[in-house]
Amino acid sequence: MGFYDYTVPAKKDEVVAMKDFEGKVVVVVNTATGCGFTPQYKDLEDLYEKYHDQGLEIVDVPCNQFAGQTPGTDEEIHEFCSLKYNTQFPQMKKSDVNGENELPLFRFLKDQKGFEGFGHGPAALAMNVMLKKIDKDYKNNPDIKWNFTKFVVDRQGNVVARFEPTANMKELADCVASLI
Repeated sequence: MGFYDYTVPAKKDEVVAMKDFEGKVVVVVNTATGCGFTPQYKDLEDLYEKYHDQGLEIVDVPCNQFAGQTPGTDEEIHEFCSLKYNTQFPQMKKSDVNGENELPLFRFLKDQKGFEGFGHGPAALAMNVMLKKIDKDYKNNPDIKWNFTKFVVDRQGNVVARFEPTANMKELADCVASLI
């Protein structure tokens, strides 16, 4: 199966098919409303506003698997994001991205682009220390490690990059710009 064969549950029992994004650049991201990385919503919205008319789509999947940082209903999450960050990209139903109830799309994305580390700097160091306490083998599995892990899919449906939450958002923007 390829990227375009997957679907993601949306709000109100709807489903969004990745096939609907065929020929577009897609960023798939698991998000949280109460995380230290939540301000990345602003960067994502800026990216969306800059490139949406040129073929960028963002698939926002709220997830409560990381320290319970996405409490609330889908409606409350959407209200928070639209009021605080003026997000205009579609938000999916709150879902799991790891484990037995993970969305099949995330299993596919992780198989295509595994974990390659958090990079350097204070946030990366903090993530490494925290995750060693949770999973001593975290470096050797492709699981999503935290909120705001981003996958970039090119116009042909290839998963071309994975950005951990600690990655500089300019790197994500440069990657997207290169594919537009």
